[in-house]
Amino acid sequence: MTGRVIKFYNSFFFVKVDAELIPCKLRGLLQRDKKIGSAVCVGDFVEISKLKDKSGVIEKILPRKSLLSRPLVANVDRIILTFAAAQPALHPLLLDRFISIAENSKIAEIIICVNKIDLIEDKNFLSEYENLYKVIRTSTFTGAGVEELKEIISSGVTVFAGASGVGKSSLLNKIDSNLKLKVGEVSEKILRGKHTTRVSELINFCTGFLVDTPGFSAVDLIDAGITAENLKYCFKEFEKFSGECKFLNGCSHSHEPNCGVKSAVENKKILRERYENYLTLLQEIGARG
Repeated sequence: MTGRVIKFYNSFFFVKVDAELIPCKLRGLLQRDKKIGSAVCVGDFVEISKLKDKSGVIEKILPRKSLLSRPLVANVDRIILTFAAAQPALHPLLLDRFISIAENSKIAEIIICVNKIDLIEDKNFLSEYENLYKVIRTSTFTGAGVEELKEIISSGVTVFAGASGVGKSSLLNKIDSNLKLKVGEVSEKILRGKHTTRVSELINFCTGFLVDTPGFSAVDLIDAGITAENLKYCFKEFEKFSGECKFLNGCSHSHEPNCGVKSAVENKKILRERYENYLTLLQEIGARG
């Protein structure tokens, strides 16, 4: 039988097969495999054998199309990076940090949600990112953007990520008031502490699932698997110009001469602020490494 891991609780992986939720343990061979990425996590598609007591055994983990490292969630279809237009003000470096983590996780659809848009006059806030990502501007006060967001997240697996105070939970509850208790429950199941494993649960929503991620902004780039060598691939606009670099794939786009990316910044083909944020994050990784 093939199903999807919905949650991990009390040493059991709960696997949804059609309409049935089956508590499962790992086959011994999988338990002994300690390689990074081999462990079962929420969102995984797995093959199971059902036992007489109606529990099951996970026999095989099917290939993943994406893996978010913190919290550990596999096969995510989209991530909604949620920020406030004000109270608290959006910091561009934090935005690019979130984007880098999402890009490195191989998540296909990255959406920027600017909440509390009613608090500022500029209704095109963050328009400079619209050539790179879809930007939705929302308000739980006026209802702006809520229906558009609801339609987007009604299918597939959607992760909501955002720092505290941006109104993420309020936005989810505005989309569907029945989510209030469930979002709170998920938040309680996320273990606190920088070096602890984050535990998540897929919440049913329409024909898809939602995942809430408190504390996402505290994720360290290195802990998220981002290195000085692969950070440049998290800034997708660099790819168009990297072929013009003298050192091609060996160029870090920071100090090298005849760099196509640096030329594109000077010619205003790449946002200077994005590039400067890249340099800051690159320096951070170097300092940690």
